[in-house]
Amino acid sequence: QVQLVESGGGLVQPGGSLRLSCAASGFTFSNYRMRWYRQAPGKERELVAYISITGRSTSYADSVKGRFTISRDDAKNTVYLQMNSLEPEDTAVYYCNARRDISVTTYEYWGQGTQVTVSS
Repeated sequence: QVQLVESGGGLVQPGGSLRLSCAASGFTFSNYRMRWYRQAPGKERELVAYISITGRSTSYADSVKGRFTISRDDAKNTVYLQMNSLEPEDTAVYYCNARRDISVTTYEYWGQGTQVTVSS
């Protein structure tokens, strides 16, 4: 059974930090590119961060560049999102995504999401 389970969300003051974790099971994690998305109330889901299979390539949305860091630990089947200097605009449900493209077939899995609220 494929599962992606996010954790680490919560309420934090502006300027604070959180580290999100996403634990994967039921598939070969090391074969998948991983992403973090977020969705704020009334807004579309947006891509926040990406990490390649090897972990050597990452990319970020302009709004989080320099503040967020994505990483992966294949030994633990886990991807992380370190979030620093949090702003109220970062408030959203954060989702973990795993994706693998083989020829014309895409295998894609989503977590259930974890709420991040940045407020004083």
